[in-house]
Amino acid sequence: MTLESTEMADDRHRDGPRRGWLLTFVRYVLPGAVVVAGLVVMSLGGESDLEGGAGIVGAGLAIFFLNWLFRAGASGEREREAEEAARDYLDRHGHWPD
Repeated sequence: MTLESTEMADDRHRDGPRRGWLLTFVRYVLPGAVVVAGLVVMSLGGESDLEGGAGIVGAGLAIFFLNWLFRAGASGEREREAEEAARDYLDRHGHWPD
């Protein structure tokens, strides 16, 4: 087990199941519901509703991709912290951690 996977496991246990449910909702359910709502508006309306529905679909996709960008940035931060911890270990013990 690597240092990074240990840190991630500790984070999951500390925050409990509530965080997992909320993150799943914000990451996937909310954008999916907004996209579906936009598709419903597009399918049930006239020409002007097509444009409005497309805007709603775009908003749902924006929510999804902003969540993705945030996760990509956060994972980079964890990788930097794990690298720093490994370098500290190297300085103390004289070899790279397994």
